[in-house]
Amino acid sequence: MTRTTGRRDIVVGIDPVGNGQPALAWAAEEALLRGTGLRLVVAVPPQHDTQHVDDTPRHLARRQAGTEALRGSLAWVEARQPGIRADSALLDGFPSAVLAGLTREAAMVVLGSRHLSRAEEFLSAGSLVVPVTAKARCPVAVVVAEHVTREQPCLVVGVDGSESSRAALAWAFEEADLRRCALRVVAAWQPPVFTLHSRDTVFDAETRLLAEATAGWAEKYPDVQVTHEVLPGSPVETLADAAEHALAVVVGRRGRGGYTGMRVGSVVHGLLHRARCPVITVPAG
Repeated sequence: MTRTTGRRDIVVGIDPVGNGQPALAWAAEEALLRGTGLRLVVAVPPQHDTQHVDDTPRHLARRQAGTEALRGSLAWVEARQPGIRADSALLDGFPSAVLAGLTREAAMVVLGSRHLSRAEEFLSAGSLVVPVTAKARCPVAVVVAEHVTREQPCLVVGVDGSESSRAALAWAFEEADLRRCALRVVAAWQPPVFTLHSRDTVFDAETRLLAEATAGWAEKYPDVQVTHEVLPGSPVETLADAAEHALAVVVGRRGRGGYTGMRVGSVVHGLLHRARCPVITVPAG
């Protein structure tokens, strides 16, 4: 079934050739938590415009595979979560552009990850994660299959003082409140090479700034158990290690630097390759 809607649903990109159940299950749970609908989407690229090769059979096969994938995925969701409001859409266009466009009206877009190499990430037609994350107007969750949470469920959010990390912090508090789980706020600290102050003085200052950043949100969400800590090390490794058994790691899309042309911060880019839990990227504003 296809439709056009202004509702802010959870949108999940269905991969007709991969195992999309982890991302689909995650998206369904998020829709239930937020009381929204769930929209399953497959985008079919246009036919190649060439005078020498007839691409029609391949194009029709893609549409058929997409239709079957949507039908099976929708049945799987309805059997797993019978109370959920879910529908599906087979849309024409390049998948990354279609899903990026849907972020204008979605509450969240959920994608699966195939753990592509960096070359495959940019050259593969099936790669959606980087281009959709780069252009998204709403949070994007990238879900991997091999993930085990620890006994006490928690979310990890990375902060660095940037506008996008403040947006991530606000979103993480809301999500932790919905999930009734703990929230671990982490700032990665790399000691300066040259400074007029002692390492302990600089570290204490970073810790105070982190406490101040979380104070207002902790008052707004009193039921969320919050811890905050400054950990030494590179941001990617620090956050990936801290979130190894977390429900997800939440970060702002851009920090202090990164790939300006792609509009994806270097920390986000690194976590998409390194993290073992779902990575949720929140745009600023």
